[in-house]
Amino acid sequence: QVRLVESGGGLVRDGGSLRLSCVASGSIRDIKTMGWYRRPLEKQRELVASITSGGRTNYVDSVKGRFTISRDNAENTVYLQMDSLKPEDTAVYYCNAETLELNIDRYLELWGQGTLVTVSS
Repeated sequence: QVRLVESGGGLVRDGGSLRLSCVASGSIRDIKTMGWYRRPLEKQRELVASITSGGRTNYVDSVKGRFTISRDNAENTVYLQMDSLKPEDTAVYYCNAETLELNIDRYLELWGQGTLVTVSS
């Protein structure tokens, strides 16, 4: 069974930086797109950024120029470097990955448990 485990959330002041990490572990054959979503309080979950196995990236407009997604395919890890953080970035951030496990013939969409990012003004 494959698990996604996030780390790196916390409290930071307006204009500060944080780096989130997400490691996929278990019986992994392949991982396609990995991404980060967030759910602000009392709002819908939204895609923040995604990255394909080939390195193609996609960002929501509100974080372009401030956040950078990257991945280490050998370590099954995806990162989200968040700079120039704003109070409106406050949310629970979730890691997401399309994974192919041993003995399973289709890709499954997996989610991490979430990590809270709080940006104070």
